[in-house]
Parts: sequence; C-alpha cells; structure tokens
Amino acid sequence: MSVELNVRCADEFSEDARLLRAGRPAVRVVTIGEAALSYGVGEREDAGYLARARSEGLATGRRSTGGSGVLHLPGDLAWSVVLPRTDPRVGRDFARAYSRLGSALPRFLANIGISARWEPSAAVERGYCILSGRGEVLTVGGRALGGAAQHLTRTALLHQGMVALEVPRDRIASLFGVPPSELVARITGLRELGVDAAPDRLAHELATELAGEFGIVERVGAGSG
Repeated sequence: MSVELNVRCADEFSEDARLLRAGRPAVRVVTIGEAALSYGVGEREDAGYLARARSEGLATGRRSTGGSGVLHLPGDLAWSVVLPRTDPRVGRDFARAYSRLGSALPRFLANIGISARWEPSAAVERGYCILSGRGEVLTVGGRALGGAAQHLTRTALLHQGMVALEVPRDRIASLFGVPPSELVARITGLRELGVDAAPDRLAHELATELAGEFGIVERVGAGSG
C-alpha cells in the first residue's frame, strides 16, 4: 500500500493509471493538495460545469474512470484499489459492487465514530457525480460523503473513490447549478460530521483498513505506507 500527502489531482490520476497498467494488486490513499475539478472518461469537454470551472481558473482533469464532475479540495481523501482481472473479487458485477469493493470505507468511518453505508445516488443533477443518480455513494444519515468509480482493462480493475473533508456548498452550487437547499439536504463532509483529525492521519487509517480488506501490504509508488 502507499500513502501520499498533498498530491495534485493530475498526479493522482496519472499514478492510478500507471498502477492499472501494471495490473498488480495495489492499495493507495492520498490527500489532495489543491482545488481542482475532475470529470469522468465519458464526459463531453463542452460540459457547462467544465466551462464554469475553467472560467474561474480552476484546474480540471479527465479521469479514466466513469462518472461525471467531482470538485476536489485540499485535504480531501482519494483512494484506489487495483486488482488483476482474474482476481475473483473483481467479479462480473464490478460496476455495481460498491458495497463489496468499498466495504473498508464504512469500517474506516466507524472507527472514527461515523455510521456510513453505500446507497444509490440521488438523481438531482447529472453533472455533479455524487448526485447524478448513477451508481452508489457513501452516505451518512442519507447525505453523500463520497463516491467511487471503476475502470476495467483486459488485465486489471481500478476501483477509485473519494471522501470529502469540507463541503463548499456555494462553490458546488455555482459550478453545477444545484440548488443550495438540495446541497444542505444531500451532501456532507468529515469536518461537518465532527471529525477533527488531520488529513494525513485519516489517510493512513484508511489505507490500513483497505490494505487489510484486500490483503495488500506491499509498498507501491511514492510516499509512505
């Protein structure tokens, strides 16, 4: 496993792509080091939220995984699991296996006093990934705290997700056009839930939980773990 701190979003996704090409079992957790907006492999370059982000000077980057737009802020947790395609844990239902492939997330949160589970995403705004109505999101009391997406190649699966530290509702509303009242009701972040631990500590705790779940302890990539 590896833990990396204050990582640029572009570097986060390029390293995940490298691990996917290598195709060996891997667990990786990073803390995001900049404000940026990522978007899924199937999204159009002329999407309205991308135009608004770029007009604000916000860094943008395409993920190799699915889904739509995600706003990342410093301190957010990004996590990745790579498994060989032949691993039985991948399964034919990998695109719907949020609870199975992401089972370490509710346990990680339970360790810091938060009860969470994977549930279907609310269909509020297609462009905003965790409220797009596609797939499942990690929820606390019915509000989305994070999400995940996948990329399957001929040799391996990348299951990649994020957990929000802060919730900038005004900025999300302006980028994605989601009514502020919906954002109050539908999303949350770790700080809002009373978690005051430093992001680096949270990243190490999450990496330990993921590594235990998948039996992956070998160090990969940069950083410490």
